[in-house]
Amino acid sequence: MMSQSSTLAQPPATRGVRVAHFLRNYYIYFVLVAVVALLSVANLDKFDLFERGNFLNEKSIINILRVSAPLLTLAGAFTLLMVSGYIDLSVGSTMSLSAVIYALLAINGVPFLAAFAITMVAGAGLGAFNGFLVVRLKITPVIATLITLSLFKGMALLLVQDGVSAIKSGGGQKMPGWFNSYGREGTLLNLPMAFWVAVAVTLVLVIAQNRTLLGKYAAATGGNPTAAKLSGINTGKIVILLYVIVGVSAALAGIARSSFMSLGDPLSGDGMELTAILVVLLGGTAFSGGEGRVLRSFVGALIIMALTVGMLTVVPAYYQTLVLGAVLLAAAASNHLISRKETAS
Repeated sequence: MMSQSSTLAQPPATRGVRVAHFLRNYYIYFVLVAVVALLSVANLDKFDLFERGNFLNEKSIINILRVSAPLLTLAGAFTLLMVSGYIDLSVGSTMSLSAVIYALLAINGVPFLAAFAITMVAGAGLGAFNGFLVVRLKITPVIATLITLSLFKGMALLLVQDGVSAIKSGGGQKMPGWFNSYGREGTLLNLPMAFWVAVAVTLVLVIAQNRTLLGKYAAATGGNPTAAKLSGINTGKIVILLYVIVGVSAALAGIARSSFMSLGDPLSGDGMELTAILVVLLGGTAFSGGEGRVLRSFVGALIIMALTVGMLTVVPAYYQTLVLGAVLLAAAASNHLISRKETAS
C-alpha cells in the first residue's frame, strides 16, 4: 500500500518540479514582456529619446539600445565572476578610467584601432590587478575591489587637466570624426554598433559558460571551492582570468559610454557596480556563487535600462530608485520561492 501511495504521489511532485524549473529559467523573459507592455502604454512624449511618445517605435528602441550598450556589454562577464563566488566593485571606476584613456588617445591623434586596442589592454591590466589582489595577496574580494574602486577613479581624475571636468573638444583640440561612430552614430542593420558588440560579447560568454571548461570551472569554484581544488581545478587561475574578462568588458563599456557622450568623463561609470549587481541578481544569479546564467543577466540589463529610461518621465526622480529596488526585491523573492518549491518537490 505504501509503495502504491508513493507511486500515485509521484506525478504531482514531478509536475511541481517541472513548473518550478520552468519558472526559474524563464521568469525573466516574462518580466521583460511585462515591462515593455507597461511602457508601451505610458505617456513618454516629454522625453527626447522617444518619438511621438511611443515606446515601441524604431527611433525609441534604437536610442534605448544605444544607451544600454555599456551595461549590456558588462552584464555577462560580471555574471560569470559572481557565479565563481567573487565580485568586482571597481567595474564603474574601470569603465570611467577606460573612457578617459580612450578619449585622451583620440584627442591626441591616435587612430581608432590603436586607441581601441590600447584601451582594451588597459582594461585587461586593471582586471588582472584585481585578480592579483584577490588571489595572490588573499585580500577579500569586496575589500580588494573597494580599494581599486577608489584607486582607478583617482587615476581617471588625475588624467584630466586641472580645471576641466572631462576630456573633450575645446582649447584648440578636437575629437576626431570617428570618435562618435562606435557608441552613437555607427549602425549595423540600423541598430547601434555598440549594441552589436554587446550581443557578440554575450554570445561568446554564453558559449563559454555552456560549452567550455571555463564555465564549468567557474560554477564549480563558486559552488564548492574546496571540492573544486581537490578535483584538480586551478581555481586561482580561473578567478584571475574572470577578473581579466570583467576588466576587458568594463573597458568596452567605457569606450561605448565615451563615444556616446563624445568625451572622456572620469565620473561616467559612477554607480555602475551597483547597477551590475542589480542586473545579475535580477537574472537569478546567486550572490553566494555557483549558479547564474549569462543570457538571463543580459535580459535583466534590458529590463533595468528600459525601466530607468522609461521612468524618466513616468515616475518622479525620487521614486525611481525605489521602483528599481522593488523590482529587485520582487525578483529575489520570486526566485527564492521558486527554488524552495523546486527543492521541496
